[in-house]
Amino acid sequence: MNKMNNIEVIINNKKYTLRGYESEEYLQKVASYINNKNTDFKKQDFYKLLDSEMKSILMEINIADDYFKVREQAREIEQENEEKAKEIFELKHELVSLNTKLAEADKLIASLKDELNENQKKIIRLETELGNKNRNTKG
Repeated sequence: MNKMNNIEVIINNKKYTLRGYESEEYLQKVASYINNKNTDFKKQDFYKLLDSEMKSILMEINIADDYFKVREQAREIEQENEEKAKEIFELKHELVSLNTKLAEADKLIASLKDELNENQKKIIRLETELGNKNRNTKG
């Protein structure tokens, strides 16, 4: 099991100690994400007019929005990966089929070459026999 970590982070200019099994690097990234969200909101004029509870709710809503958007992107990527995996499977199947057809075509070509060689030998033999008959009939 992983070791429990106590990590000090600064969020919104306040120091907090976070306790968890995650790495310090990960928890610092989380704190940095929250700080960046706070910074983005503080740049907006309307945010300054909100009470602290509304600021917290707005922050929670935006973080949840980010989460659901990323989750949807992950789902879409997963679906694309499944489609690509299916396409790869089909292409591999087609490749195997084409390789089988190629092997059969290679066998046929070899057989036809053998047949051609036999026919060429036969032609030479028949031409030789014909030449011999022609010489015998003239002589």
